[in-house]
Amino acid sequence: MKKNEDEGATLPDHQSRIDASSDPSIILSTNKCHQGIRIGLFGWRKKCMYGFILTLLFMVIVNLALTLWVLKVMDFSPDGMGHLEIIPGGLKLKGNAYVLENLIATQIRSRRGDPVVVESSRNVTLKSRSSNGYHSSWIYLGMDQFECMSNNFNILDDRGFSLFSADRNGITIGADTLRVTGEGGSSFRGSVQATLIRAESGHDLRLESPTSTLSIKGPQGITLESRGGQIVSHAFNDIKFETFGGAIHLHSSVVVPHLPTAKISLANNERNFNVFQLCACESGKLFLASPHGVCVSDNDDSLCR
Repeated sequence: MKKNEDEGATLPDHQSRIDASSDPSIILSTNKCHQGIRIGLFGWRKKCMYGFILTLLFMVIVNLALTLWVLKVMDFSPDGMGHLEIIPGGLKLKGNAYVLENLIATQIRSRRGDPVVVESSRNVTLKSRSSNGYHSSWIYLGMDQFECMSNNFNILDDRGFSLFSADRNGITIGADTLRVTGEGGSSFRGSVQATLIRAESGHDLRLESPTSTLSIKGPQGITLESRGGQIVSHAFNDIKFETFGGAIHLHSSVVVPHLPTAKISLANNERNFNVFQLCACESGKLFLASPHGVCVSDNDDSLCR
């Protein structure tokens, strides 16, 4: 009986050792109770941890305050940022926009009734690229110059008709009237093809070649007309009118002043005449002679020489 009691008395201690081995907290508490070791942060380690937590909390508060300040200054809202509003399909800007680097966009459009102003302190360059990525055309607006690079250049009116077209083959002006208002006129190095050349009302029309010849050609005819004034031709040398298959017709009064007069003897020049004969030399040179004589001149005269 005593042995059984001893065995019964030692059973709970064995059971407690089994439970303690299965639960780590029991081991820690047992060690604390038996060995006197404290678990945790104490002393300078605790102070450093609290200081680190306070510093981190201060940085979080400062960062949050700066974020709120930036949101306030930039005027962020669910619709956009300040004057920049996010709309379906793009952005809507109210006011001026300053682009410091490249601007890449498919369309730039102003509000209805407001203009679009593109301003730069040096130059403005607009470029377009082909499907291969190469520059196909560009417009350069710089200091006192405007340049455009393209294979074709067209200017259309509001109806879609071409007013001006230029390519490698030539330049086409589709306007009804081409008006040149410069004081120096217009200078052409090559030939000019036109159906009508007309001066503006109240101004003269001058066709001039300062250092070379001036040729006017028309396969079916050339018409020089002045409805309210004169047609004057000046030349330093000769003025020639020549026709190959017809004649030169003058359908009005012909006045040829300053023609030379043949010298005749005193016997045939008894009185002055207001009417003379129009004579011609063999070379075609014209001269005047006495109305009662023949179309001859004295031998010492050089009219027909």
